[in-house]
This record gives sequence, C-alpha cells and structure tokens, in this order.
Amino acid sequence: MRGTRTSRYRVIKFLIAGVCLLLAVAGLSYAAQPAKPGIQLGITPTSQSVTRGQTATYTVSVTSTGGFTGAVAFSATGVPNGASASFGPSSVTLTSGSTASTTLTVTTTASTPTGSAGITVQGAGAKVSGTVTAGLVVNAPLSSSLSMTATPASITQAPGTIAVFSIQLTRTNLPGPVTLGVAGGLPQGAVATFTPNPVTGSSASVQISTPDTASDDTYTLSLTASGNDPAGVTRSAYASVKLVVQTTGKDFAISGNLSGLLAPGISRPLDLTLTNPNKKPISVTNLTVALSSITRTPYAVAHNLPCGPADYRITQYGGTYPLTVPGNASRALSGLAVPQSIWPQVTMLDTATNQDGCKGATVKLAYSGAGSGS
Repeated sequence: MRGTRTSRYRVIKFLIAGVCLLLAVAGLSYAAQPAKPGIQLGITPTSQSVTRGQTATYTVSVTSTGGFTGAVAFSATGVPNGASASFGPSSVTLTSGSTASTTLTVTTTASTPTGSAGITVQGAGAKVSGTVTAGLVVNAPLSSSLSMTATPASITQAPGTIAVFSIQLTRTNLPGPVTLGVAGGLPQGAVATFTPNPVTGSSASVQISTPDTASDDTYTLSLTASGNDPAGVTRSAYASVKLVVQTTGKDFAISGNLSGLLAPGISRPLDLTLTNPNKKPISVTNLTVALSSITRTPYAVAHNLPCGPADYRITQYGGTYPLTVPGNASRALSGLAVPQSIWPQVTMLDTATNQDGCKGATVKLAYSGAGSGS
C-alpha cells in the first residue's frame, strides 16, 4: 500500500513539473513577441484662449512606435461652429523610431460662438492611428467699456478644498448688471461659484471647489464678464488665473473666529491661527477664507426674512507669502507680525434690500490653504 501511494505521488509530481515547464516556455515565447507598429501623438499648448475672429495655432507631434514606417495624415474634430481647422503639412512620413510635426491652425470668425471646445486631432496611417485633444476658449471682442482683473494670479490647493479669487470690474458708461462666468480650464468635477452674480457694483469673488479626485496639474481658468451698455450692445471683459492642484504638501490646521458681531456696513478682521503638527517648520503659501453656510434664526425662517451670501463680502489675506510656522507650534497672524490691515475680513454689506433675516444669523466660514516643508 505504501509503495503504491508513493508511486502515484511521484507521477503526479512529475506531471505538475512538466506542465510548469511548458508554461514557462510559452511565457518566454510570448515575451519575445515584437511590439506592434503604431504611432503616438502629442500637442502643445494643451489649451489656449483667443478673441473671436482670431486664429489659434498648435504644434502636433507624431512618433513612430514598434518600428512603424509610412505616411500619417491628420484630421480634426470638435472645432466650434463658424471656425475651421487646417494642418501644415497635412501629412508626414515616418521612419522607424522617428518623430515629425505639423502645425494645426484653427481660424475663428465673427460668427463663432463664445465658450470652450475640445479639439481632437487624429493621425492615421496604414493600419495605425492615434489621437490627442487640446482645449480652445473663444472670447468675445474686448471693450473699452468694461475691464476685469482677478487676484491673486495663482493659488495652490489640495484636491477636495476651496480656492477663492477676488474680481474687480472697471466700468465706463456701463451702469447695468454684469454677468460673470468661467469659459474653460476648470479641473474635471470642479465647481465655480460667483458671489454676487450678476454684479451691480464693481467687486465680486469666485469660489472654486475641487473634488477629492482632482488630478494634480496647473489649470488656467478663463474668467468672463459681460453686460449691456445703454444702447443694448453687449460689452465683454476677460481675465485668467492659475489654479495649481497639488496633493503633496505638509498638513497644518487653520482656525479663527471674528472679533465681534456683524451688522450692516461693519467689517470684522480674522486673526487666523496656523497650527503645524510637523516636527520641522512649514512654509504656508496660500490661505483662503470662504463662506460655508448661513443659518437664520427660527424667527427669521418662520417669518420668511431673507439673508444670504449676497449680504456678505469676504476680503482675502492681502499679505505676502510664505508664512513660516515653527515645528509643533501654533502662530496667529498677529504673532507672525502681520498687520491687521491685511488680515482676512468679513463684511456685512449695507444693501437696499431687507436684511432683517441676518439678525442673529450664524455665519459659518471654511478655511483652506497650502504649505510645504522639508
């Protein structure tokens, strides 16, 4: 009985070893297969903004992979209505491992609608193809009646946080409301909220909320403003800012409360406290204050007394960066010798509308920022 069991065991062991050998040989044979011929496309810049009636040019590169040789022809889809696309040259010839390029020219006209578009470039050869996409923002012509600036020029933030840019309008014979928007450049899934919108004065803000899934990158946001002059002619203005989404960085906490109660026409400074839990110092490179929510009193709710974001204005920190916080320590802006005049401020506006609902209301603020360290 024992001899029979041993004999069977050896036969099974031999068969398993044989199967493993065959699999190993098959694997070696598979790994030795050459890569299939193909092409890879690239484009620069990846996005740009033009005024309606102007042209935008891109450089498209195509690289041979897997030993491909032959001609590659180019085409484009997604071009806005009223615009045309052309390539120069319209085709290139590749040798094995080589790279060639062409210039894509997109020509807009007076009838091209404003807004953003994704233009997809395709390269096609004998049994091979590849694509690449670039963005195009078409703006209405600028007007001397309206100009727009946005500050700061760049904000760095982590995914899932908030960035706020301040907007300033300069009007000439344009007394009516001005509508704000983002023509393009937002990270996927991000939301832009303007306060107020439309704007009847000269200042506003835009809050950019990014999702936790936002990809690390530098995004150029194209901000727009448009309004009608007394003759009914639409006047437009534009500004661009950069949003840097960055997951790497040092954790730190931001806290702070207003120094007193708010009332119409009253501003209160925020002496924010920065807490560094790391052993080494950190350099804070961005601080943002956003209006998170407004909770009215039960009386105001029962009597339908209004109070909303349009009743408040947030002025962002106006100082320079970085702000250095020692390791395992907390520092308020006042403790960092930052003058109170450039601390963030929350103002309750004194408007012509009924603001009784703001009496006793609770204003909740959200803080975010970015920091780095060794």
